[in-house]
Amino acid sequence: MDPFPSHLQQSRRQFFATSAGGIGAVALASLLREEGILAGDNADFQRAIVNPLAPKLPPLAPRANACIFIFLAGGPSHIDLYDPKPKLNEFHGKSPPADLLQGVRFAFIKKESASLLGSPRSFRKYGQCGMDFSDRLPFVSECADDICMVRSMHTDEFNHHPAQLLLSSGRPLYGYPSIGSWLTYGLGSVGRDLPGYVVLTAGRGPSGGASLWSSGFLPSTYQGVLFRNQGEPLLNLNNPPGLSVSSRRQVLDAAADLNRDRLEKVGDPEIASRIASYELAFRMQSAAPELLDLSRETRETVQMYGLGRKDLDPKGVQRTGGPGQSNAFSTNCLLARRMVERGVRFVNLFHASWDHHGALEKSLRFNCHVVDQPIAALLKDLKQRGLLETTLVVCAGEFGRTPLLDNGKGVDGRDHHPYAFSLWMAGGGVKAGHVHGATDELGWSPVEEPVHTHDFQATLLHLFGFDHRQLSVKFKGLDTRLTGVGDKAHVVEKLLM
Repeated sequence: MDPFPSHLQQSRRQFFATSAGGIGAVALASLLREEGILAGDNADFQRAIVNPLAPKLPPLAPRANACIFIFLAGGPSHIDLYDPKPKLNEFHGKSPPADLLQGVRFAFIKKESASLLGSPRSFRKYGQCGMDFSDRLPFVSECADDICMVRSMHTDEFNHHPAQLLLSSGRPLYGYPSIGSWLTYGLGSVGRDLPGYVVLTAGRGPSGGASLWSSGFLPSTYQGVLFRNQGEPLLNLNNPPGLSVSSRRQVLDAAADLNRDRLEKVGDPEIASRIASYELAFRMQSAAPELLDLSRETRETVQMYGLGRKDLDPKGVQRTGGPGQSNAFSTNCLLARRMVERGVRFVNLFHASWDHHGALEKSLRFNCHVVDQPIAALLKDLKQRGLLETTLVVCAGEFGRTPLLDNGKGVDGRDHHPYAFSLWMAGGGVKAGHVHGATDELGWSPVEEPVHTHDFQATLLHLFGFDHRQLSVKFKGLDTRLTGVGDKAHVVEKLLM
């Protein structure tokens, strides 16, 4: 069907808004020319648009070329893991200062009967840098001299999904690209046979779901691809029974011819994404099984990551996600290293849930057992292979937990706390063995060098060679970027090597 008669029946607004219209095609070509992708003739246009993940150089000198982002969804307790507060323990069970609660919103805490909740965890200093870690993290603490700890994080959202969206995409709203999408859009991908952006999950999965790895208004080529860590990595990736590789190739070639014909007529970049996705899926039919085949990994490597580990007793633990999570997360960490080796630009590892309104002690013990050993193994493995220097590893949740007892949900938990939390990074050009910022004696809010979520995002983009103010796309008439509008976000120079 010829598309142009249908265009004549569209409203003027629809015509100018759609990328299938002539104006949209011209705008797309103009954008590609501005970015140096499109040289001018139609052949160049075809090559550029059909290979949207072709590697590109960033405008600034990058310190990192790959990212493994470990998202501990639900809000890990900074007070029980990274940020010791002996004064809070002294005040355990007492009412907080009245002015502390003024104008503060909680998810569940009842202000009139709120009380301070100390931490039963023991802390000690690790490494030559003397970084504090809880006794719940015996393996990660061994990597203290490679870690850059940020103790002064804060965010704007106090419920899970909005806060997860804010950390992932810079907006507490649907429809905006995630960090991984921005990076693959800006840099492409070195690997040809795997997606540029891969997602692996363990536990219950984040409450934000697929919205956390969405490409938003960017072409769907740049969205995260959810992998399974056993069996078929992607459902329906393999050929149906009786369909040979050569037959599959013929089907793809025929579909590609039809799609290219359509692309020439309407210029819709989603058609280019479709062509690229079909071709990538074909190449992945051999690359993905090899990726998941861990038989060539040494016994020492497998043991270091803890493959085959059993979960701790889940009795009394909240939101475990079912049996086998320790092995699943170990496998995901090892796969993340293998993906980076094969040129994947951005790997998201999600583990949930860290939303411990009750049963804090048992739940924290269970979850730390799941993640501690394999995360440490990932850092050590990357380092010994010479990959840590150019691979940025991030470990973060969407917010922290209150220094108060969550009296609305139980007798031994903490509520959501957006006013202060901790995250850490390693490799990729960040300052190793460094602690940035500090919270007050209760762990309530930053008192030194606060870092907003957008500051963290600006710093991450800087490590990959981008000025966060310049990496933008026109959306609804605005230059839209990861770090939001205005000039509030800034690169935290003290985190850089």
